[in-house]
Amino acid sequence: MLSTKVGKEAYVDPVIEDGGYRFTVKVGKPKDAEGAKLGTAAGKRAAFRCLMSGVPVAYDHIREEGKAGRMGVKLMAIVAEGDRGRVYLAPTLEMEAIALTAQPEWKPETMLPVNPRDFKTPNYGLNTFADLFTSRQLVALTTFSDLVQEARERVKLDAIQAGLPEYGESLEKGGIGGLAYADAVGVYLGIGVSKLTDYSATLVAWSNGRDQAVHVFGRQALPMVWDFAEINPFAGAAGDLNVSLRGVTRTIAELGIATQGRSINCDAQNQELSRNRCISTDPPYYDNIGYADLSDYFYVWLRRSLKPILPQLFATLAVPKAEELVATPYRHGSKEKAERFFLDGMTQAMHRLAEQAHPAFPVTIYYAFKQAESDGGDGMTNTGWDTFLAAVIEAGFAISGTWPMRTERDGRMIGNGTNALASSIVLVCRQRPANAPTATRRDFVAALKGPSREEREQLEQEKKRKELSSARREEIRVRLEDNLPAALVKLQSGNIAPVDLAQAAIGPGMAVYTRYAKVLDADGKPVPVRAALALINQVLDESLAEQEGDFDADTRWALTWFEQMGFNDGDYGIAEQLSKSKNTAVQGLVDAGIILSKAGKVRLLKPPELPADWNPVTDARLTVWEMVHQLIRVLEASGESAAADLVAKLGSQAEIARELCYRLYTLCERKKRTNEAMSYNGLVQSWPEITQLAQEKPSAVASDTYNLFDQK
Repeated sequence: MLSTKVGKEAYVDPVIEDGGYRFTVKVGKPKDAEGAKLGTAAGKRAAFRCLMSGVPVAYDHIREEGKAGRMGVKLMAIVAEGDRGRVYLAPTLEMEAIALTAQPEWKPETMLPVNPRDFKTPNYGLNTFADLFTSRQLVALTTFSDLVQEARERVKLDAIQAGLPEYGESLEKGGIGGLAYADAVGVYLGIGVSKLTDYSATLVAWSNGRDQAVHVFGRQALPMVWDFAEINPFAGAAGDLNVSLRGVTRTIAELGIATQGRSINCDAQNQELSRNRCISTDPPYYDNIGYADLSDYFYVWLRRSLKPILPQLFATLAVPKAEELVATPYRHGSKEKAERFFLDGMTQAMHRLAEQAHPAFPVTIYYAFKQAESDGGDGMTNTGWDTFLAAVIEAGFAISGTWPMRTERDGRMIGNGTNALASSIVLVCRQRPANAPTATRRDFVAALKGPSREEREQLEQEKKRKELSSARREEIRVRLEDNLPAALVKLQSGNIAPVDLAQAAIGPGMAVYTRYAKVLDADGKPVPVRAALALINQVLDESLAEQEGDFDADTRWALTWFEQMGFNDGDYGIAEQLSKSKNTAVQGLVDAGIILSKAGKVRLLKPPELPADWNPVTDARLTVWEMVHQLIRVLEASGESAAADLVAKLGSQAEIARELCYRLYTLCERKKRTNEAMSYNGLVQSWPEITQLAQEKPSAVASDTYNLFDQK
């Protein structure tokens, strides 16, 4: 498919003839829409089908052919600008011949790293950065790179004519005359050319839904792309040099001129820069991203453009990598050696910060590395978090809190069927007191869970006594506030996205763990960070489950059923048995409008299946479950304003619907139900806007004669 836009569909149709094949382009919907969408894809293991014979072609065979130099490219279609938008044309031999005549005078022959996770092209014989570009793209990029120096010379002459000093230091040496001015403009032009490489490579895919090219770095990796778009760099769209430079100039226009910025390169393990400073840092995320390796993609082009301007910065052929503090097994020889390198280096870097940080201020550390389900059955933990937190704690830090900060675009929320973080988690750290006590594992778990409801009531009563000592008052405050259930309520009331909840809960949980000098198990051995994280996640899950007590009986049934069955069919007998334990009945659930019961099968209704004319004010059996899924139905179909109409009718009862979303998201995350998880996450993320719009609408709260929480 070239375009899937409604009314503008276009597709490539292969023609087999004369012992070979050619491509034609057809406009309109193909008869076999699914076949056109799949192309020659034949499934993960089979890889592709031969276009001519239909025989499956395995990845191993393709890799062998690629490494043997027998993989090429063929023009499939031409995208042109028509009177009313994009038009798709069949390829011509002349167009293909023109492309093949390009002969670049220079290529970035730097080898791609042996990094099998992030760099896939070497599997197919594309081993250098030059292999990632067509000859025509190489000609364009080298031409633009060379023009940077020509433009720099022209700018220098113009600057001198405008009155700037003719001589003086270069930009790299801190100059402010005509030479430095020309250097600065050259740097901006070099950045513009570098940005162009993100759209001028054989890794640029074509989005048939948006009718446009998709840049190389949709994520931090260089994948193998089987059909790519070669963009005209003068087309006035993404991939055009002028478009790239306009982005640079818009940024420059917004920069302040009253102060100077400085960038200082130093080793975090040995630096003196942070002495008596307020520190906020974003360290490497274990093995999550190979920044140094990936940086070479842009570095090889920046070096060609800017080495004459910044010779010290571009002294090396590639980005230095040996000291990069990431746990990459391919660089260190094994997973164990890589982990030790990371732990030792991160501990030393954190020690440096702990020693030098200004004592009046906390150290804040951004960490957006997502927890993953471990293979050991010990909950949501992984080596990245374990090792990083161990380094922070061994450096003498105590974690005093967490700030979830929204830092990511919505477009990153789903990638490859997994849920990405919406926020960075900022750990707030201070030096751990020298007199911090030792605790048992039982003490730690009890402190995590906080007081029971009965204990809480007693502590609240005691807190009101005026004769309490300051020490006892602080002890009560810690018992009531410094625990995971209390933190959960704060996070939810602050509208933390469900996708970020487990991450954000690490801070309050580790704050309890690090208030002790040591936490010892029954054998007197220290409880490691991995075990502490597992306990934190366990208590978080228990706290979310306890919130089910706030829901009506029908919703509690639906939660249990959903955990096991999702929106799939289940046996009526099992549903009826479960309903008795939840103090409801299957027929009552049907009457509530949340399930379908037919032919001995029962299933929950999906949001699109719910009635469009639903009105909570007149609903005789209102449930939290129905509130949530009606809100999702309206939000996804009609947007936030329509969802706000429902929230206005629900009044104060709407808030409990948001609370249910957290529980549902957690269940979906555990069961790998990504689409449903994102619906619950999306409702919470839209909640501030929905409630603000709802306040502007006339309220029509559901009748007080029906009590949602007394339902039988």
